[in-house]
Amino acid sequence: MNKDEERIKFLKSYEEKLHNEGYNLIIGIDEAGRGPLAGPVSVGAVIMKPKSNLEWVNDSKKVTERRREILYDKIIEDSIVWDVEIVTQSEIDEYNILEATKIGLNRCVKSIINKLGKVPDLVLVDALKDIDTCDIPYESIIKGDATCYSISCASILAKVTRDRLMREYDEIYPQYGFAKNKGYGTKAHIEAIKEYGAVKGTYLGIKRILKCHPFHEGGYDPVPKKENKNLEGKKEEWVIFTIY
Repeated sequence: MNKDEERIKFLKSYEEKLHNEGYNLIIGIDEAGRGPLAGPVSVGAVIMKPKSNLEWVNDSKKVTERRREILYDKIIEDSIVWDVEIVTQSEIDEYNILEATKIGLNRCVKSIINKLGKVPDLVLVDALKDIDTCDIPYESIIKGDATCYSISCASILAKVTRDRLMREYDEIYPQYGFAKNKGYGTKAHIEAIKEYGAVKGTYLGIKRILKCHPFHEGGYDPVPKKENKNLEGKKEEWVIFTIY
C-alpha cells in the first residue's frame, strides 16, 4: 500500500466506523474563504457513496489547483447528493465572518435535505460549533478536512467553486490579481489595494455576486466603472470585496 492509499484509508476509517454504528447518510461540510481579504465565503456539503475511494482526496489546501479541478467532477460523480452555498460579502459585513459561515452551513443542510427527500443521519463539520443543522446530530472535528473523507471532499467542492468565482472577478478587475491570489492578502494584492482602493458594492454587488454563482444560468453582471475626477485621472471602481 503506497502513501496515497494509506491516506485515503485513514480518511475513510472514521466514517466507516460510523457506518458500522448505523449512520448511513453522513453529510461532510467545510468552507473556503474565511481567511482572504476579498471575496465571498463558499460552503460545501456532500454525502459520499460508501464505496467512493478517490485518489488525491485531502484537505483542499494540500491538493494542487489542477488536481482540485479534476476531483471536483469526480466527487460529484461519487456523491449521493451535494451542495455549495455562497455567502456574500454584504452578509459577512452584517453578521461577521464566523456567523456568515454558519449561515452558509445551515443553507447547505437545508438544501441537502430538500434534494435527498429525507433527513440524513449525521453531520460532520470541520471545527465549527454552535451551528444549526436542522436538528440533525453533528460532530465538530478539529482539522476534519485532513482527517475525514467527506469533509475533505466538501472542502474541495467549496474551494473550487470559490476559486472559479475569483477568476471571474479577475476578468472584471484585473488590477487586483484575483486569478492568482484568490483574494488572499499577498504582497501584490495589498499593494493593489493601496493603489486602486477598496470600495464595497451594495445592491449592485449583491446582484452581481449572485449572478456569478456557478449554478446561476445567467452568467455574471459586470458592475459599471465610476470616474472620480478628484483622483488625478485614476478611476474609482465598485470593487466587490471586503477588508476584515
